[in-house]
Amino acid sequence: MPDENKPSGMNQTSVDQTTKNALQSSDSQSQFRQFLIWFSALIIGTMLGWMGIAPLNDLFNFIATVFTRLFQFIAVPTIALAVITTLASMGTEKNTRKIFSHTIVYTLLTTVSAATVGLILYLWISPDNLPSAAIGAGTAEVPLQKTASMSYYEHIVSIIPNNVLAPFLSGNVLSVLIVSAAAGLGLASMPKTERRATLLNGILGLQELLFTLIRGLLAVLPIGILAFSGQLAAQIEAGVIIGALGKYTAVVLGGNFIQFFLILPLFLLLRGLNPLRIFRQMSPAVAVALFTKSSAATLPVTLASAEQNLKAAPPIARFVLPICTTINMNGCAAFILVTSLFVMQNAGFELTLGTMITWLFISVVSAIGNAGVPMGCYFLTLSLMSSIGAPLGLLGIILPIYTIIDMIETAENVWSDSCVCAMTNHDLEGKLEEGAEAVLPLE
Repeated sequence: MPDENKPSGMNQTSVDQTTKNALQSSDSQSQFRQFLIWFSALIIGTMLGWMGIAPLNDLFNFIATVFTRLFQFIAVPTIALAVITTLASMGTEKNTRKIFSHTIVYTLLTTVSAATVGLILYLWISPDNLPSAAIGAGTAEVPLQKTASMSYYEHIVSIIPNNVLAPFLSGNVLSVLIVSAAAGLGLASMPKTERRATLLNGILGLQELLFTLIRGLLAVLPIGILAFSGQLAAQIEAGVIIGALGKYTAVVLGGNFIQFFLILPLFLLLRGLNPLRIFRQMSPAVAVALFTKSSAATLPVTLASAEQNLKAAPPIARFVLPICTTINMNGCAAFILVTSLFVMQNAGFELTLGTMITWLFISVVSAIGNAGVPMGCYFLTLSLMSSIGAPLGLLGIILPIYTIIDMIETAENVWSDSCVCAMTNHDLEGKLEEGAEAVLPLE
């Protein structure tokens, strides 16, 4: 009998392993199919956009606008519910400190490195000055109504909400984070009564409903990718990218590409993670960021990708990603630095090494807390340049190509958020204290 049992045990082990491998293979195949569908939509949309068919381009613009509004609609409640449920369910303050400290360290490291790469490229490529006539003509293109001067004191006051609904109605991400963090910490510190349990269950139910809506949106997202890529191709065909700013554009885009393909993967490698695997798992979020040009609007997809594909622990993903959406702006920091130096150079400011290093830190600090919305970095740079009396006409010349820059910056920001989440999850795997209440999975 023992001899008979041994093969039986071995066979059972083999069956279990085979089943597990089949499930893993099925999951990988599903992700690969999704990637093929998205990539096909990208290629087809680009080809259709290049054809220059006006009615088709109008349709692409309509669909792209609809998807952008849907992402914006779902972004703020995603941020709020993720922060509230995570802080309420963390269980211990020690867990919160562990996750937060890792998030801040990685955010600062990646953001400073992005700005540094931009500065090195700026010094190496050395963009030339533009003719003064061109700068003057560009003034007409600057949306001056967006450049109202605001001191840092006024900026800080503006993010402190004076009522509950204002942050959600205005889409002020920092204010939403403040309200959500206060609510989450309040729930965490409340006595564990039946009322608290009822309230928390209601919030978790809302989050489950939200995730159901997100899954529905992801199911039809290939249509949005088709429209976004067609819209972009039509803009390029119409002459959006101009050659006069070639070196400046090379610095900005080159810095983004180096950060995206070299620096961030290097961070992952140093933590013992496979960059290609992480990118494949988070590619849906990066693709959505590329076309929506909003890291806040992409957050629902980023969370879904982190939990479903990356298999990040929900308490970590739902704590790290909403925070990173607000403070981890790699592309924005590089854009602010390079654009500010370019504008000041054309205005005749003396760019000493000390000045450039000072602006490196200004760009990092300014990028932290910048709204994760389309053109957020552009308007922030406008405000900074307005405050020092630099010629805003140059920003008008940059405006036509900013559509492309904004897309790539946002994709880089979300890729950086994904890397911070992956590294934090890797560092804290098995190290969080037990006892936290369950957080709804994104399944």
